[in-house]
Amino acid sequence: MKITCLMENTAASPVFSAEHGLSLHIETEKRRLLFDMGQTAAFAENAARLGIDLEEVDTAVLSHGHYDHGGGLARFLAINRCAPVYHSALAFGGHWHGEKYIGLDQTLRGHERLRPVEDTLSLGDGLTLRCGGETKHIHPIDSAGLTVTREGEHLPERFDHEQYLVIEERGRRVVISGCSHRGIANIAAWLRPDVLVGGFHLMKKSLPDDAAELDALAEELLACGAAFYTGHCTGESAYAYLKERMGNKLHYLRAGENVEL
Repeated sequence: MKITCLMENTAASPVFSAEHGLSLHIETEKRRLLFDMGQTAAFAENAARLGIDLEEVDTAVLSHGHYDHGGGLARFLAINRCAPVYHSALAFGGHWHGEKYIGLDQTLRGHERLRPVEDTLSLGDGLTLRCGGETKHIHPIDSAGLTVTREGEHLPERFDHEQYLVIEERGRRVVISGCSHRGIANIAAWLRPDVLVGGFHLMKKSLPDDAAELDALAEELLACGAAFYTGHCTGESAYAYLKERMGNKLHYLRAGENVEL
């Protein structure tokens, strides 16, 4: 399995574009997948630089309904004319950060290639989508000031529009997450991955104020035994702090880089 980062907040070299967003290209033994599409069409430009043909993607997954993961959706639909795009049935809800709309392009709602997912869904060939609503919460969810529109009100986010891709291949379980809004420790305990790739949503943590919390998180992640590849919303200072404690169990994945599992 090969996972290539097409978009992230940082780039492996000046050749690649970087933006606050995430996009991953995943090659399994039988499938070619796109997981998230960044904030703009720049993910597609990076794919071309890497020699990755997005027309050959057979399945696309949108992790959740925020602009920095689905902003490039229209571009993908224009490049690739066949692959279905699986998203939570709640992804096109009203998602906000204060007065700023941070959701998806509403003109794409109901597009013929989009496939709303209500619950756990098998995609075949060892691929399964697991929805955020199933997550067992060891730790409470922090809405981090984000809200969702329900019945005309802005209510704290529960992130039930978040979903995760589970890939089972050669006896290993690889979990792909977007931002892990529902808590990286919760997700790891629930899905029990051998490898987890995705953001940890720790970018608002500050040191030394949050050191004790990050120490506890590092212990929990090490205890689960998985290897982690992260970036985007993890935040570089939180990553550096965790890296000192987790060693070779934690790695950063920048735009233009790949990992073979």
